[in-house]
Amino acid sequence: MRLSSVAVADFRNVRSVHIEPGERFNLLHGLNGQGKTNLLEAIYLLGSPRSFRTSRLPELVRHGERQAQIQGTVDSGGVENSLRLVIEAAGRKVEIDGKAVHKASELHGKLNAVVFSPDDTGMVRMGPESRRRYLDRTVYMGDIGYLHCWHSYQRILKQRNHLLKTPDRTGLDIWTERLAETGAEVIERRLRFVAVLDGKLQKYYATIAGGAETSRLSYHPDGVRSTDREQIRGELLELFDRQLRSDERYGTTTAGPHRDDLTFLLDDRPLKPFGSQGQQKSFVLALKMAEMDNLHDTFGEAPLLLLDDMSSELDARRNQNLMEFLTTREIQVFITTTERSPALLAAAPHCAVFHVEDGNLTFEGS
Repeated sequence: MRLSSVAVADFRNVRSVHIEPGERFNLLHGLNGQGKTNLLEAIYLLGSPRSFRTSRLPELVRHGERQAQIQGTVDSGGVENSLRLVIEAAGRKVEIDGKAVHKASELHGKLNAVVFSPDDTGMVRMGPESRRRYLDRTVYMGDIGYLHCWHSYQRILKQRNHLLKTPDRTGLDIWTERLAETGAEVIERRLRFVAVLDGKLQKYYATIAGGAETSRLSYHPDGVRSTDREQIRGELLELFDRQLRSDERYGTTTAGPHRDDLTFLLDDRPLKPFGSQGQQKSFVLALKMAEMDNLHDTFGEAPLLLLDDMSSELDARRNQNLMEFLTTREIQVFITTTERSPALLAAAPHCAVFHVEDGNLTFEGS
């Protein structure tokens, strides 16, 4: 999968930019706050229903403007598609080859991209919500059915919570059963995805960190021990029954897939309290490489890789390990740094270099 051209207008601090990226490596360098990450975000949004930075659409439109536009040409499997995204405060409009797209499923797989940013490293130290967001986003990227079942779960959860807040709880049992049924599908799909990702994680961690630690990804839903959907449904019903008094007291569903967590382990110890900063960054980047591998297996070609703020996220040794690894793979990579790093350029032959300043992009050669 290759992005052969991209045009961005009135997106965050970017007034108007048009580039033809290099087929392999693209280095975007410049001082902080100049718009490097904004350009990665624009590329990511071409193929994703949500930004990796915010859920608030008005933030994406340049101050004083009514709308932002992003357009790109993607070569996937020898087929070229034109993608166009218009963002307004009230919503977003997507076109593929000039035809309006109304369902996320129509956009799914048209431009696959995996992003590694400082916020991703932060999810190790933050609460379960940030790890659930990561899990849900990555499951969806390779499993279009997940988005539908997760939205169904959220709608049913909202209805159950509404009943829990009212004196008349007629129908609560029915909504609880529906929540268990849909929640079982959410958990089953998550379990299947985590098992695949966990199998790929170890080799990528060793490649990046160069260490002998054993890395592992673990997802154990609260109250659930089975991997079979029907058995999971039964276990969720038991969980909701045990939590009913608590749910009624607080007026909300206090347990279920919407409260689950993802655990990161090194040598079978939790990464958050025991892992160094370098180990945490290496672990999350290894997760991203495992994501890429999974998307390659799913779609038959590698997705784009977006590496944000590389100069601060990885030390020189890990940078070198990563770049040496990437040169052996047929991946189009976009890298942002605060400096025109000789180490990155040396490790990435045929690298297109761009300077970013105040939302403007200047091509400096290959």
